[in-house]
Amino acid sequence: MKIVVVREYARLTTDPVEATLDQATVTPSAFEWLCNLAAGFSKGGASLLHLENRRWLRLDSYVGVVETPCGTLLEILPKHTPVSNEDIAAKSRALLIKMLAEALDLPVRTTEKTDITTFRHPLLEWVMKQFVLSLDHLIKRGLRFDYQRVEEEQHFLRGQLDVVKQMRQPPGRAHIFNIRHDLFLLERPENRLLKTALMRVCRTTNQPQTWRLAHELAGLLADMPDSTDTQRDFRVWSNERLMAHYQPVRPWCELVLGQHMPLTVRGATHGISLLFPMEKLFERYVETRLRKQLPSPYSLKAQARSASLCRHNGADMFQLRPDFLVREGCKNIFAMDAKWKLISGAYGENKYGLSQADFYQLFAYGHKYLDGTGKMLLIFPLTAEFPEALPAFDFSPALKLWVVPFDLETDRMTWPNELKMAWHTP
Repeated sequence: MKIVVVREYARLTTDPVEATLDQATVTPSAFEWLCNLAAGFSKGGASLLHLENRRWLRLDSYVGVVETPCGTLLEILPKHTPVSNEDIAAKSRALLIKMLAEALDLPVRTTEKTDITTFRHPLLEWVMKQFVLSLDHLIKRGLRFDYQRVEEEQHFLRGQLDVVKQMRQPPGRAHIFNIRHDLFLLERPENRLLKTALMRVCRTTNQPQTWRLAHELAGLLADMPDSTDTQRDFRVWSNERLMAHYQPVRPWCELVLGQHMPLTVRGATHGISLLFPMEKLFERYVETRLRKQLPSPYSLKAQARSASLCRHNGADMFQLRPDFLVREGCKNIFAMDAKWKLISGAYGENKYGLSQADFYQLFAYGHKYLDGTGKMLLIFPLTAEFPEALPAFDFSPALKLWVVPFDLETDRMTWPNELKMAWHTP
């Protein structure tokens, strides 16, 4: 298997070029397959990559892994620094794993303390490793059995005789008994899903330790049937008290089976592929960190949708959905948006790299959610070029906007001096 490691907005070509995080060479079959995949994404309203003069593909802002039918594994990492080298690739992979674990609330089980920081295999291998470790822990604690009602014909009595069916037996079959009885079996929706995910890992993983453990567990579940309808089985997954020890493995099972991803690509000729929109992942990660750091008496409301831009014929039109609203009681104090984009702390000709459309968006939030009076924040990832908050942008004397950095290493947001007292940050 050929592994190609790049990052967001990298360019791919079939011509021989120097391999970096921002450009790489792929096989012609992989190039063609990616073009067809991008066409399918475009029909669904998503943009996976762009075709440049039929010789180059430029990736968009999706991260994760994609495996092509020819065996090329494309790993796409976050672009959180302008520098491109091997050390940045390791840090980007560790950052992506940390953000996924936090944003998707994944219960990470590791065999050693430095497992995440030293894990140098593609992201997909990390997901499969965590799944088999969680499943191994679950099996050691004990799988949940359930009674299954069986109705059959036998030459002996077992359980309960079905009198109605027995009376309808023809004379030549009077010696055959119609019986009903219960069997105490492992066949539950949860166990079927785990078996299906485990068999997919057995077929996909290339890491010796994961492969060995997965096949050991597959032997223990050999008599368990696979799930024929994963969506239905996930819907009926039990959350009762006796099934509490199943909860840590469920997120990993959903990842492997493609039920927990914004976008998944699966097929018979290649393994599992997982793609994450980096904008949504960054937004979700910032939300989880801010929610934990929020001091009393404030509360955080994500994706508020109570206001619209205008009304037409008595109905709301163009719903406004800020990423976060900070409230004190019932009053909105801050409106915030998180943007995954590298900007500069120097003004220059490109105005810090900020988007005018984002300012129009925040302007609308300020008038509809803050009644034209209040404070707003645009949150971008912290970089060496953007180390501190920019001076305030004044929409009016009563409505101000600050552009602030969020440090993905310390998980802290750098607040402007004007807001530190209002936020009561330590």
